[in-house]
Amino acid sequence: MKKPDNNLIVALDIGTSKVVAIVAEVLNDGRLEVIGLGSHPSRGMKKGIVVNIDATVQSVQRAVEEAELMSGCQIHSVYTGIAGSHIHSINSHGFVAVKSGEVTREDVARVVEAAKAITLPNDQKIIHVLPQEYTVDHQDGIIDPVGMSGMRLEGKVHIVTGAISAAQNIVNCVRRCGLEVEDMVLEQLASSYAVLTEDEKQLGVCMIDIGGGTTDIAVYVDGVIRHTAVIPVAGDQVTNDLAVAFRTPHQAAEEIKIYHGCAYKKYAHADHQIQLPFVGQNKEQNISQLDLAAIIEPRYEELFALVLDELQRSGWDGLLGAGIVLTGGSAKMPGVLELAEDILQSHVRLGVPRHVHGMHEMITNPIYATGIGLLLYGQEMQDSVAAVERKFKLNFDMPDMFGRVKSWFQGNF
Repeated sequence: MKKPDNNLIVALDIGTSKVVAIVAEVLNDGRLEVIGLGSHPSRGMKKGIVVNIDATVQSVQRAVEEAELMSGCQIHSVYTGIAGSHIHSINSHGFVAVKSGEVTREDVARVVEAAKAITLPNDQKIIHVLPQEYTVDHQDGIIDPVGMSGMRLEGKVHIVTGAISAAQNIVNCVRRCGLEVEDMVLEQLASSYAVLTEDEKQLGVCMIDIGGGTTDIAVYVDGVIRHTAVIPVAGDQVTNDLAVAFRTPHQAAEEIKIYHGCAYKKYAHADHQIQLPFVGQNKEQNISQLDLAAIIEPRYEELFALVLDELQRSGWDGLLGAGIVLTGGSAKMPGVLELAEDILQSHVRLGVPRHVHGMHEMITNPIYATGIGLLLYGQEMQDSVAAVERKFKLNFDMPDMFGRVKSWFQGNF
């Protein structure tokens, strides 16, 4: 029997290596409980971009069907992520005059609109406008200016843009599965919801989500997002390196990477022997974990060097008091954290999803960081919409309420 879906939130993480669908129920106390999970190898994606619609649709359908079967629910709409090298970001600001001498929600909305008035190429669209802080007259560093007295309001925002075609292709794939997209979320923003703490965001932290096709970066300082970037080097490059170096099929290279890989040679073992096939032959070869590490380590070194360059270019590299948080499936490999610490010269921890309940042993895995983050983002959006609707209903009902109170007084006194 299918459950009612009015208290459900569904995340759909369409990645380069896998498609994951996660169903969560919003409990009466506001907590999220995961009740279903479906995963299927991704076919038709490359570096976060849809390159084959039919193959992507099939992968999405399989993952969704599996999640429906496990949860006993019918899925109608999803929150999905977007990534890829077409993603760009910029910090912008705008200012407006405060009409009434006291900042209102309308003033905040106007200053955000002013800040997002940037010139974009014809093939790009705005995906997110993320408020950072506000200044009222000459008082800066304000997170919520509503109710403050002043004449001039300035707002700083982080704007994320992406290719219109890339976003539309994701929507098309989801709709061909009979689903609607509730919202499309930058993947590193979603992952940060799942793996970062508020203290880390306040102190300054860089989250690095190493996926299959891309490595996504998000920098938080003083509690707000300051910088985002996408690096087109990730786990798939490691697999390709192994396939070429050992002349072995791609699937075999992926399996030895997952089960035997080590990203730092000094932690690899020469006596750890692995058998793998030659491509196109019935022969097998013996290699050691040390041989694997000799191929894997240079690619991760390249990746972390690119991350370091990006952080230095952003200007936020000296303000990361909480260090680095690595997440994503390609961050799980032994030696990755130690290599990252050596290259980035910072404290590094592995980020696993938190803030949700149910299926704990399965979902506390960096592979599901984006999916769990999409659930948390979806819950926050639904709570915001519900709050606005409650406020609107209260304002709408006020005259009738006052009329009823007035009639009661007239009838009794």
